[in-house]
Amino acid sequence: MPLASAFGPNSISINHSAISFEAAVSVAVELLVQDGKALPNYTVEVLENLKQLGPYFVVAPGIAIAHAKPSASVLETGLALALFTDGVQSGSGNDPVRLLFALSAADAESHLELLAEFAAWISTPGIVNSLQNASAESVIRSLL
Repeated sequence: MPLASAFGPNSISINHSAISFEAAVSVAVELLVQDGKALPNYTVEVLENLKQLGPYFVVAPGIAIAHAKPSASVLETGLALALFTDGVQSGSGNDPVRLLFALSAADAESHLELLAEFAAWISTPGIVNSLQNASAESVIRSLL
């Protein structure tokens, strides 16, 4: 699955502020639900992971990839992005989180190629800065 097609039509949201990291995670995962890539219970599963394991999915300074294991709540593999312009505190050493991606994986393997492409893309010089300063969804889509 090409990276750009992993993001559905409703999967990018900008200019959020969140009162908690849990609320921020919910915003991002709900984008997957809105796009029909996951059922509402997937949000519960991701938040349960956060509760049990802590903010392990904060993977780099300012970047998190919220997810849970494949389950019946996942309808298809996909990605979503909620941009928090003011950042949100996760309790990790990589705060504040401004780019909160959500990942739904339909099974244990099919998303691995997508994650490899995502890692290469997010590592491109200047891409994180461009994403963090994006003023519109169209700007983010053009970066994909």
